[in-house]
Amino acid sequence: QVQLVESGGGLVQPGGSLRLSCAASGSIFSTHNMGWYRQAPGKERELVATISRGGGTAYADSLKGRFTISRDNDNNKVYLQMNNLKPEDTAVYYCKAYKLGSDLWGQGTQVTVYS
Repeated sequence: QVQLVESGGGLVQPGGSLRLSCAASGSIFSTHNMGWYRQAPGKERELVATISRGGGTAYADSLKGRFTISRDNDNNKVYLQMNNLKPEDTAVYYCKAYKLGSDLWGQGTQVTVYS
C-alpha cells in the first residue's frame, strides 16, 4: 500500500517558490525521521533536507537559506518550502521516511524551473 504521497510540484519561473507536501500514514510518521531528496535527469539522487522526529533539521549545504523543511505532527505531513528557485533545482523530488532498518520512499513529484 502507498505510505508516502508527495504533492505540490509543478512549473515555476526562476525566483519563484513552491511548497512540496508529503503525506504519510500515522504509523510511519510517528516512528520515522523524514527527508526530501531529489534527482535531476542524468544525475544521482541527492539529499535536500531531513527532519527528525524531534524536529531537528539538516540541509544540503548548497540549499541552506533557500529551502526549509518542516513537519506537521498533527496531520502526519512533512513540507519542503522552496524559495528563489533556480533552473538547477529542476528535478523529481522524493519524500523519504527512515529509521534503522527501514527506508520508505514516495513516488516523487516533478519540479521544473524554467525561464
